[in-house]
Amino acid sequence: MKVGLQLRQSQHLTLTPQLQQAIRLLQLSTQDMQQEVARMLEENPLLEVAEAAVLVPFTGEAQTPESIQQSSSDTPEAPVESSNERDAEPALDEAMDWQSRSEGATAHDEDDDKFPEQAAQLATLREHLQQQVLLTQLSPLDQKLIALLIDALDENGYLTQTLDEILALLPAELDISLDDLETALVQLQHLDMPGLAARDLAECLALQLKAMPADTPQRALAIRLVSEHLVLLGAHDFVKIKRYLRCNDEELRSAQTLIATLNPKPGNEFDDRIADRVIPDVLVEKHQGVWRVRLNGEALPKLRVNQLYANILQQRGEKTGSQLGAQLQEAHWLIKNLQQRFDTILRVAQAIVLHQEQFLEHGAIAMRPLVLREIADELELHESTVSRGTTQKFMLTPRGIYEFKYFFGSALATESGGNCSSTAIRELIKQLVSAEDKMKPLTDSRMSEILAQQGVVIARRTIAKYREELHILPVHLRKSL
Repeated sequence: MKVGLQLRQSQHLTLTPQLQQAIRLLQLSTQDMQQEVARMLEENPLLEVAEAAVLVPFTGEAQTPESIQQSSSDTPEAPVESSNERDAEPALDEAMDWQSRSEGATAHDEDDDKFPEQAAQLATLREHLQQQVLLTQLSPLDQKLIALLIDALDENGYLTQTLDEILALLPAELDISLDDLETALVQLQHLDMPGLAARDLAECLALQLKAMPADTPQRALAIRLVSEHLVLLGAHDFVKIKRYLRCNDEELRSAQTLIATLNPKPGNEFDDRIADRVIPDVLVEKHQGVWRVRLNGEALPKLRVNQLYANILQQRGEKTGSQLGAQLQEAHWLIKNLQQRFDTILRVAQAIVLHQEQFLEHGAIAMRPLVLREIADELELHESTVSRGTTQKFMLTPRGIYEFKYFFGSALATESGGNCSSTAIRELIKQLVSAEDKMKPLTDSRMSEILAQQGVVIARRTIAKYREELHILPVHLRKSL
């Protein structure tokens, strides 16, 4: 085989670091974006938090966020993003938790003479129970056994291990018997929160009922119901329940109402997991009869290039080639990419509001069919770019906070030849279920017939699918006395 050299020309797509960052910032949620900004602020000395932010003017046209400030006047122009580059997928980065850094970065905005507000640290379930045990007059051994049982509770407050399994973990020289553990369990179950340390749902509900005053109406019947016939109650088999418990409809209805007031997961009150706080990316308001969209100032980062370092680099002629020069370029890239991110989000939000004005006026029942391709064609963007710009992005409207994805839905045909959004169909199903007779709830077939009378052609199986998505129980479980 002859060995030789060949010169060949070819074209291929190369994702520059700037382009990768632009795509990644667009697909991040507001919280993740703020954490990314906080990380860059700590790593890059050329970036700093601006002292004040200028909110975006209230207008319906797409604008560049003015709160993302750039002080350097000699900012080099970034390369224009081509259509192929815009549509390319970035490599997946490892997720990093920069929440503490984000909080530290935003602290610069507070006045020096004010103390930053600190979130109250709530006690966890174990801490609360341990404090209760310390207030009792129990012996040190009983307190240690109760502490052992507390460690075996899950986040819902249930005892996840049997007493035999816990006993097997104890050293034999301690001479702890099963009766000792059972006594400790009873003492734990009779602390200030009834229902904790139960071994199953029936015991949890029974403990809460037994803690009620003895003269509570139908308390005894409710205890028998949850202890002996909880499965039948879950299946709404009221005929068998009345036969087994020898009660009438009124007594059973009263007991069922009492059970409905109980907490099946008493440990959730002390759940120490922090719920995600939704920060809307855009605000929608009606101004002089026209729906307008503007960016949320709270979601906008307040960044600028450190002018002192930038001037030193300019005087030395070290804009490129040095480490600080590279960091200066990265600072310019980040500010420009953030501007592009919010510009895209604002344009997509304006297009959505333009298509869904009837929803803003009349609610979900007036939602019109909409797909990503319609917005992409209207804004001359790729569908994948619109998808990134609508994922985990939220819009604050007079009707509440909605994710951008909520406004997209498939179309269903009507008898008049038009289309109806699947979101509007779900709202109609919710209205039908809320207005139905609880003793004779509507079947999926009956709801399909009612919608057909209103001009919406929809199959029974589609009704069942939408009902499950709405977490609406089937007809036999919605039936009540």
